Amino acid sequence: MSVDTETACQASAFASLGLAEPLMRAIAEIGYTAMTPIQAQAIPVVLQGRDVMGAAQTGTGKTAAFSLPLLQRLLPHANTSASPARHPVRALVLLPTRELADQVAQQIRRYAAYTPLRCAVVFGGVDIKPQIEALRQGVEILVATPGRLLDHIEARSVLLNHVEYVVLDEADRMLDIGFLPDLQRILAYLPRQRTTLLFSATFSPEIKRLAASYLRDPVVIEVARPNTTASTVEQRFFRVEEENKRAALKALLREHGIQQAFVFVNSKLGCARLARALERDGLAVAALHGDKSQEERLKALEAFKQGQVQLLVCTDVAARGLDIKDVPAVFNVDVPFNAEDYVHRIGRTGRAGASGRAFTLVTEQDGRLLAAVEKLIGRKVELEPAPLAEARPERAKRSRETARSSPPAASVQGQAAAAQLQSTDPLVDQPYEPSLPPDVLPEWERQARSAPPKGLSAYIRPKRKVPALLRAPQQGA
Repeated sequence: MSVDTETACQASAFASLGLAEPLMRAIAEIGYTAMTPIQAQAIPVVLQGRDVMGAAQTGTGKTAAFSLPLLQRLLPHANTSASPARHPVRALVLLPTRELADQVAQQIRRYAAYTPLRCAVVFGGVDIKPQIEALRQGVEILVATPGRLLDHIEARSVLLNHVEYVVLDEADRMLDIGFLPDLQRILAYLPRQRTTLLFSATFSPEIKRLAASYLRDPVVIEVARPNTTASTVEQRFFRVEEENKRAALKALLREHGIQQAFVFVNSKLGCARLARALERDGLAVAALHGDKSQEERLKALEAFKQGQVQLLVCTDVAARGLDIKDVPAVFNVDVPFNAEDYVHRIGRTGRAGASGRAFTLVTEQDGRLLAAVEKLIGRKVELEPAPLAEARPERAKRSRETARSSPPAASVQGQAAAAQLQSTDPLVDQPYEPSLPPDVLPEWERQARSAPPKGLSAYIRPKRKVPALLRAPQQGA
């Protein structure tokens, strides 16, 4: 069965769903009024107990689309008893990354705030003992990454024989990471009679095979063509030299008055280096990549959400599913190796109908990668010259060459001009500047200042002669 996007109902009020009063109270408190297309189509189907195979572009409200109807169906099982046995896991939500799992669990807790239903989250990279303790207290909804869930299954800290609903969210990403064997093992532990909901950004052949194996007569819901970008995101591409990328990034931030943005790069090393360089430039920056500990990653995300961090420099570990409201822009400092990641990266802005901007820096070496992006999004992009990206390094180069060729008599004026340039352009090297006025300089430093530069040796303090009486006694003396 399929729901045609063209004839699908328009976004409608949550009040028309007939949800229980505790859920409606939470929805009102959060501020939801109208449903997104995926919510309007998926929620009634899940309320009927049907399996769902849903495809929607990122930022369209998938979490509420499966969470709210599941909470509604679980309410008859809600129990205020403190006995863990009275709170078995009845809904299992699987996600590919730690950040996504933590985020989805937080959202579910917000929706269930006025119900007795309990939610826990388990993921790797942190101590397993607090998770075991939380599971022993009993939970109806468990959010997990596949690897850590298998750890709990093997440790017998969780039982899945009462699971009635399973959600495979970001299923395409889980397959990309290589979680298919883990998913198959986990699904084998679940009861055969259950409702299965699968959500994916695309319906690739692998996803279709997964759905055919584990879903029963699913309702297929597509609210956007596969790999389309949101119409609310303005996309611009800039031609730039590799060494000018940081200058171009800073120029674009200034030119457009952008106060907060995601900045994507392709490698963990490049992520760390760019974050350090931008931090030296005086920007509030945090880095997010695979070598960061879970505690560091969660701390960086929270600081970004609170507005304490201006730029979140990250690899594609953060490209999918992270829902941070009102981020005005995304910068692709590197064109992604995988064209599909371009769609997910720029999906971090322009979420839930809001407007956003996506800026991509393109070098001469990126021709093949850019062609793949153009093929995926279905249009030829126009390359613009990056503002100030080429002029600033040339200006710095000319300044350094002028300083080297200036005669000694003009050294004071040249140093003053270079110092003034340094105050406005951090790319210019600091000129040599003695720390003491000329009249109190030692002889070696006065000579170094008055003579033309002869390399680093001109500024190295000569060894002082030590009087014979102060010398250390020789061995055997």
